[in-house]
Amino acid sequence: MARGDRRRRGAPADGVRTAEGAARGGPARRDNRVGIARSTVRGAVLAIVALILALSLSGSWLLAWYRARRAVTLHSAPPALPPDSSSPTVAPDFFWGTYRPHVYFGMKTRSPQPLLTGLMWAQQGATPGTPKLRHTCEQGDGVGPYGWEFHDGLSFGRQHIQDGALRLTTEFVKRPGGQHGGDWSWRVTVEPQASGTSALPLVSLFFYVVTDGKEVLVPEVEAKGQLKFISGHTSELGDFRFTLLPPTSPGDTVPKYGSYNVFWSSNPGLPLLTEMVKSRLNRWFQHRSPGASPERYLGLPGSLKWEDRGPSGQGQEQGQFLIQQVTLKAPFSIELVFESGSARAGRNQALGQLAGSLLSQALETHIEAFRERFEKTFRLQEKGLSPGEQALGWAALSGLLGGIGYFYGQGLVLPDMKVEGSEQKVAPALFPPVPLFTAVPSRSFFPRGFLWDEGFHQLVVQRWDPRLTQEALGHWLGLLNADGWIGREQVLGDEARARVPPEFLVQRAAHANPPTLLLPVAHMLEGGDPADLAFLRRAFPRLYAWFSWLHQSQAGPVPLSYRWRGRDPTLPTLLNPKTLPSGLDDYPRASHPSATERHLDLRCWVALGARVLMRLAEQLGEAEAAAELGALAASLGEEKILDELHWAPELGVFADFGNHTKAVQLKPWPPQGLVRVVGRPHPSLQYVDALGYVSIFPLLLRLLDPHSSRLGPLLDVLADSRHLWSPFGLRSLAASSSFYGQRNSEHDPPYWRGAVWLNVNYLALGALHHYGHLEGPHQARAAKLHSELRANVVGNVWQQYQATGFLWEQYSDQDGRGMGCRPFQGWTSLVLLAMAEDY
Repeated sequence: MARGDRRRRGAPADGVRTAEGAARGGPARRDNRVGIARSTVRGAVLAIVALILALSLSGSWLLAWYRARRAVTLHSAPPALPPDSSSPTVAPDFFWGTYRPHVYFGMKTRSPQPLLTGLMWAQQGATPGTPKLRHTCEQGDGVGPYGWEFHDGLSFGRQHIQDGALRLTTEFVKRPGGQHGGDWSWRVTVEPQASGTSALPLVSLFFYVVTDGKEVLVPEVEAKGQLKFISGHTSELGDFRFTLLPPTSPGDTVPKYGSYNVFWSSNPGLPLLTEMVKSRLNRWFQHRSPGASPERYLGLPGSLKWEDRGPSGQGQEQGQFLIQQVTLKAPFSIELVFESGSARAGRNQALGQLAGSLLSQALETHIEAFRERFEKTFRLQEKGLSPGEQALGWAALSGLLGGIGYFYGQGLVLPDMKVEGSEQKVAPALFPPVPLFTAVPSRSFFPRGFLWDEGFHQLVVQRWDPRLTQEALGHWLGLLNADGWIGREQVLGDEARARVPPEFLVQRAAHANPPTLLLPVAHMLEGGDPADLAFLRRAFPRLYAWFSWLHQSQAGPVPLSYRWRGRDPTLPTLLNPKTLPSGLDDYPRASHPSATERHLDLRCWVALGARVLMRLAEQLGEAEAAAELGALAASLGEEKILDELHWAPELGVFADFGNHTKAVQLKPWPPQGLVRVVGRPHPSLQYVDALGYVSIFPLLLRLLDPHSSRLGPLLDVLADSRHLWSPFGLRSLAASSSFYGQRNSEHDPPYWRGAVWLNVNYLALGALHHYGHLEGPHQARAAKLHSELRANVVGNVWQQYQATGFLWEQYSDQDGRGMGCRPFQGWTSLVLLAMAEDY
């Protein structure tokens, strides 16, 4: 009764329909209505479920879309550098520079659409057929040694290049003035390598100018294809003029006879310049020096016809490429003068062109100032180093400064799309166009920006010119995306992209890199320079966002542990899946990658970062950030927690932790080649037995108390020749390790599996110096080891430099020979700070 009342009151219309139904036959109709009602309920439930699923799927899609957008969205924090910091108005002394490290000699402006200049050369008749055209630094082209003898990063440089029987010297000097970056001049000297050579080589030099947009170049030619000068105008440079002066004998003003060819076309694209010139060297010309027999040489078309202009001024929109070929007998010198219209207008006309004796005098003045400033900064002579070792120091610094480049472009980014354990497939996206002002590891092999390398680079640069470091750090922090991520390898612009294998073009937004930019930040804090502190105040929001992303995104499986994302998958061809984000590439980790891993080196980097940024926050008065960072630094600094996570009693050292077995090896397996075979014991959760650089990271980053019970065992393995110690520096992996010297695949030789690396040896020297000056039970031993390790490292780098003329990427722990790519005047330039005992 009550139920019926409720039904009637709740649905009077249904009551009416029920009465009508009873008159037509009663219960049968009611049952049908109940079935319909049930069906309606089921349909509603299904609709709700479908809606929930749709919302869930759309929510997942929206989350994926949101993450993808953030991955390629620039961070909203204020920039660390002032607006237009690269412009000639804000930084005129930095506007022009040798910012094309991948070419043997060239200059450009710090601009998204730069004016570029460069040099090519060829020895005519040295080999049958087309002469070898030299332009870009290549690992295997037979040129070398080469490198900057002097370069101050700002105003001048002198470089020597050995190419077979030839020795080239390239020099430049900048002269400030006007509103557009001032003037500059080049001198290129070509001489036979051996003195007294009877058969003097016939050499062609190619001087070129390239524009990258609608800039105007107007060449004026004299007789026989010789350019009198090139006039031009751009919005950033105003009016300007290039003048190529007649060749002379080296150190003389007497002109030498040269043959001239010229070529003018639209810009084919910077990566194609070399091939375009090669393809145009297709006609034979006669070089007729007075009083000498004529000689044939291959030359460019001898006119100023603008080739490939295309319809409707297409060539103008592409930019222009203008090149002057000068061919003559060595020895000789040629000078190229660039004059800014605004500098010329405001200059005392009595000064004249920066050429001839004025250029020689300017070079000598700069060299003398460089030597004085170098000794005042690094005090190598005061420390008793030989003149040869001091020259090594000059070359280490100059090669690093001469390798600074300016890049502009869009990188490719693969967003982090992992949602609740699944990974949605998504294509890489273009990052916004960004500039990057950075040093490079190697002009021949790695002529682009690498994040963890750059922190080590700037340790050297900051001692020499703090402004350069502020510029470099500011540009790197300008790459921060909305999440706080910076790509570890920056491939920006056509020239950089052309030199990178396709598989390395894409940067993954889930992958980190060691935060080494905080190393020069720590040095800035110690120095207390007001300009540095003003920069750090502007940079702090971005530094904090970057560190926060690292701390959160690389968190490990248990509190206060960390794990590198981005290990290679377990493939049958890999002995040990690599961990490229760590910077240590093939250094052995857990044999079977998993989410259970705990990586010691990453934890140490986070601990160091928390300490550095805590000090910075305190100095800037950022109380909330300082408290948060201080709490994290304190937790990460507790040795008890470090022990619980990473001390391996059975190994007697710190170690990684993960799913691991030592029973892995590569075995021949035709026809696949070498294949990984896993034996017994099967992998299990354990500490990873891979004694090497990772094992001593708490020591390297000075995280241990000088009275720590763990300091002694780390010094033991460091000093043991069965483990890390070698006569040439600390080896990356212990000689006692089963992975020592082992290939990672059939085509992948050992990299961080025994070789001596300067960046980590520099950290070790700094740590030993640190503990050698702190009271504790290991003070005397640390000081002694510092002295011995410094002698080994510096002595071997110096010996190899004497033998080869190069700084190398790594050094053999067996005989000390240089290995890997060369020249490697990135972090190997840290040998200078080791010589100076500046840590």
